[in-house]
Amino acid sequence: MSVTVRVPAKVNVQLAVGAARPDGFHDLANVFLAVGLYDEVTVTEADELRVTCSGPDAAQVPLDRTNLAARAALALAGRYGRDARVHLHIAKDIPVAGGMAGGSADGAGALLACDALWGTGASRDELLDICAELGSDVPFSLVGGAALGTGRGEKLRELEVGGAFHWVFAVADGGLSTPAVYGEFDRLNEGVAVPEPAASEDLLAALAKGDAHALAAALSNDLQPAALSLRPSLADTLAAGRAAGALAALVSGSGPTTAFLTPDATTATEVAETLRTSGTCRTTRVAASPAPGATVVKGKP
Repeated sequence: MSVTVRVPAKVNVQLAVGAARPDGFHDLANVFLAVGLYDEVTVTEADELRVTCSGPDAAQVPLDRTNLAARAALALAGRYGRDARVHLHIAKDIPVAGGMAGGSADGAGALLACDALWGTGASRDELLDICAELGSDVPFSLVGGAALGTGRGEKLRELEVGGAFHWVFAVADGGLSTPAVYGEFDRLNEGVAVPEPAASEDLLAALAKGDAHALAAALSNDLQPAALSLRPSLADTLAAGRAAGALAALVSGSGPTTAFLTPDATTATEVAETLRTSGTCRTTRVAASPAPGATVVKGKP
């Protein structure tokens, strides 16, 4: 018996970062938007816990118990007093180590799939609590749509979205370590009074109206200077996308994937092709948002 869950990537349309806390984390105002690039996690009963992966960049995905999908299965099994004897297969389509929460998506997908397979009957709040234990971005991967994440990003308030937004994502060679980017953020802001993070009212209004031009004017990412400091070549990618017709460009989360908001699907296709041949990125992907969160697509309902 097996269950397959589809789970989306995300883009941060706003990432406001506060000063480092005593625990090493940062308070955030993190506006997540789920986009239509998906991983699928299939959980099958097995004699022992095992992780496999297929798809682009699958060789970069850890297959031991550090994988968030494995950690999710172990966490749910621990709560319900059972063994996590499952085979977790990740069909990967979200860029790896690209600032689009691919690992977090796999954790949320495995959690929902194991819950369905085992019939644990866990409440949504309990699943979200386990997600928050696994990582700051994991709860949003379960919820999808659009949401404001506060705390370290795990406390979610779902947001209204009034229409579709069209994106191009430029995938860079190699990844960027999220802890390294936050460390560079701290270095760049040493001795600076970092303001308390707060959501942009203009940005929330643009989302609610489905207004791409207004959203483009409000996009922001406080980690972008740190990502550009560690990977200066990303500036060329951002410039190429803007020149190709994107309304706005920014680093996605901690990077190194860069995101380009376009006015419509046709422009997205054109920008993607121009970027793909620009020599500033490895490949491009086109996707629309918002997208649903983790969803069972095969197996038990």
